[in-house]
Amino acid sequence: MLKKSIWVTILLSLSVTLAVAQESPNFEAGVHYEVLPNAVPTSDPEKVEVVAVFAYSCPHCASLEPSLQSWAGQLDEDVNFKHLPAVFSRNWEPLARAFYVAEFSGKLEETHMAMFDALHVQNKRFRSHGDLVNFYAEHGIDKDEFDKLYNSFAVDTRINQGQARLRGYQVTAVPAMVVNGKYHITGAMAGSNAGMLRVVDYLVEKERSALQN
Repeated sequence: MLKKSIWVTILLSLSVTLAVAQESPNFEAGVHYEVLPNAVPTSDPEKVEVVAVFAYSCPHCASLEPSLQSWAGQLDEDVNFKHLPAVFSRNWEPLARAFYVAEFSGKLEETHMAMFDALHVQNKRFRSHGDLVNFYAEHGIDKDEFDKLYNSFAVDTRINQGQARLRGYQVTAVPAMVVNGKYHITGAMAGSNAGMLRVVDYLVEKERSALQN
């Protein structure tokens, strides 16, 4: 009877160990994510920063965005989540500027997913500045306000800061995510876009523990 009790205890311990192992995946640096050689400063050192690097023209970013928004809606208050529009060439800049115009106008929530849908669901093309002005006017941004912000010093600054951050993050393709200015993750590294979010969760917890110690 004693031997049986010992074996039951051992089996229960093994079950608990396996359950913990399954709940806490052991993602590896250099495999599932990259450690940046030089950490990029974050906007709030008291919080864990997560940055989603994207481009409106990217179909993979468009397919990720609904899951990303659902994921971001469940984050704790100690996580600071941001989007960063990538500008890898001059023709990427207009949509990045439009993103910042919407942000400064307080209309990002109304326009962000709408822009993805316009490009990838409705197959809309923005061939001129006027096309952008008209689209954002339909979503609550006055045309004069759009033009004023689009070429403003504030948006120029955001574009330049974004370019500097991309270099620091060593991001060369989208979608990508960066955790606390230290870790760069892509869907290819993680195995899928869903896998990328799991790796981000793992790294957020890693950084959260570091902040608490």
